Amino acid sequence: MGGTWFLGRAVVEEALRRGAAVTVFNRGRSGVVEGAETVRGDRTSRDDLKRLAESGPWDAVVDTSSGEFPPRDVALAVDTLRPVATRWVHVSTVSVYEGWPHLPLTEDSPVLVCPPDANETFGHTGPDGSPTKYGFQKAGGEAAVLRAFGEDAVLLRPGVILGPGEYVGRLPFWLSRARRGGAMIAPAPAGRVIQPVDVRDVASFALDQAAAVSGGAFNIAHPTGMTFADFLATCLAITGGDGTPVWAAPTALSAHGVKQWTELPLWRTHAGVWSVDPSRAVAAGLQCRPLADTIADTWAWLRADGRPVEHPRWAEHGIGPEKEAAVLAALG
Repeated sequence: MGGTWFLGRAVVEEALRRGAAVTVFNRGRSGVVEGAETVRGDRTSRDDLKRLAESGPWDAVVDTSSGEFPPRDVALAVDTLRPVATRWVHVSTVSVYEGWPHLPLTEDSPVLVCPPDANETFGHTGPDGSPTKYGFQKAGGEAAVLRAFGEDAVLLRPGVILGPGEYVGRLPFWLSRARRGGAMIAPAPAGRVIQPVDVRDVASFALDQAAAVSGGAFNIAHPTGMTFADFLATCLAITGGDGTPVWAAPTALSAHGVKQWTELPLWRTHAGVWSVDPSRAVAAGLQCRPLADTIADTWAWLRADGRPVEHPRWAEHGIGPEKEAAVLAALG
């Protein structure tokens, strides 16, 4: 489901590499993947889904495109395809947890409650940004998958996914900023460990679970991660930039109106953001390459004229040069 953007494309390419027969279902707005059968359609259309079902059966469905759809649309897809699919691998998010992003998380942490047939109005965002309406909606999507597939459902709950093809703009911002050089705002503490995962590693694990004999939920986060200081140093080294990080305390950045998570991607002060336990996934075979490799490969993709699909989230990420200069001047 999806199959031409970022994670979806990585899943399709890895499945083809493994010799699988792959059917891709999407609206046809972002290209094709050579070697896969393509069925065009809208996942919110019952008729289109019924037509898709005629191309089955399948050993598994990997759904990478549910993020923009309410639970009732997820339910429509899983209910229509259940007769022709043995398993369903559903890409969800750590935002489904009640404690996100304040508390450390395991798969046993409480999940937000949302009906599997809820529409796009269900849920709310708390005054401090937690919980989020997005989290409620994704929890409802999980509920729809579990209702239809039960023990044959696999729920993947990633935090941040980076790598070649990224359309959100988090890592591309830091790479571009490092290449530009000069004094650059860096969010303290420098030793904070971040846990983003490589898109190709998520794709590989999704396919492993598609072929597994049991289901369940898995947190997807880098088991060792990288400190923010090492992250920025790697971005500078790989791009050849001569930038100098200027470490600033969260209180100082907030006082100058710097937005967490967007203007300085990957920076968020909540204690649980980078305290996601992936041990269950690691025990099930999740292997994460060093983040330095992810950074290097993303820079190589960008230098080779890598062009992500157009997405509004790209424009949300990264502090503008004029604002950054003003903040640096104020920080002294």
